[in-house]
Amino acid sequence: MLKNTLSIPFFSLLLLVGCGGESGSSNSSSGSVTASSGTTFSLSVSDAPVEALSKVIICFSQIELKSEVADVLLDLTPNPLYADELCVDKNSYAIDLKMFTGADYITLLEGIIIEAGDYSQLRLIMSEGSYGVFADDDVTTVAIKVPSNELKLDGFTAVIGGVIDLTAEFDLNKGMTNPVGLDYYFLKPRGVRLVDNSESATVAGSVDADDFCTLSNPEVGDIVGSVYLYQGFDLAIENLADNGGDESQLPYASAMVTYKGETDYEYEVGFVTSGNYTVAFSCDSDDLPEEDNSIVFEQKLETQVGTEKRVLNFVFADL
Repeated sequence: MLKNTLSIPFFSLLLLVGCGGESGSSNSSSGSVTASSGTTFSLSVSDAPVEALSKVIICFSQIELKSEVADVLLDLTPNPLYADELCVDKNSYAIDLKMFTGADYITLLEGIIIEAGDYSQLRLIMSEGSYGVFADDDVTTVAIKVPSNELKLDGFTAVIGGVIDLTAEFDLNKGMTNPVGLDYYFLKPRGVRLVDNSESATVAGSVDADDFCTLSNPEVGDIVGSVYLYQGFDLAIENLADNGGDESQLPYASAMVTYKGETDYEYEVGFVTSGNYTVAFSCDSDDLPEEDNSIVFEQKLETQVGTEKRVLNFVFADL
């Protein structure tokens, strides 16, 4: 098996942008492959946050594209202003995932020219040192470990002259577990989905949480509930599971409902692949992915997601 390595310099790191925004990272091409003979490849990262942690620092090392012809390794040049402070390995590219939630993202690679062909996997290779900061005191840290320091995601097909623009969406409520008796969090690949940006959109909206839930003087930024997305229509509400549940319908994605002030409660799920979805709201925000938690859904709606933002509001009067 051949293996090619590209070194990707970064001149503008940690650039916060919204869906459809631009990155300040530089472009690089592979040998004699051009945009007309190869494929233009870009990769971004986004996050659906976890409530227990105020920071989730992930130390990226390389991106690997697995192919039957030749594996491709894409090196990420570290930003010395951040990697030295956040990661043990100074050759890491550090990202606080909590800075890029919902429809926000950070671009890891942009405009890289790769060989056309079938790639069986995209692997996010990590270096040592990823960690989180507990939200209850915003000081205490906890290690975050990844199986074999690799997150193995789905593959894709790169066509001649085409463009591949992907986002690795970290759903930490689904993939971040805290094993009983261990002093670290475990980040599993099941909590990361690879999304084609040309075939995805954002689902967002408001919730009448004051009417649905029993709330006690929430403060701005407090989590008051959760929204879950399930693929398909006509799903019985009693069959809908939370993250880690054993019901027949497992969630495709989830998001927290946040108090924004006065009577405003909002949620946002970014990078949802086009298709039909059932969207359900619960007042319960304490969803542990390693457990089958008891959850009650207050309302479920159905929507068709295309490539434009979909606004879906949970209105108490609609019950």
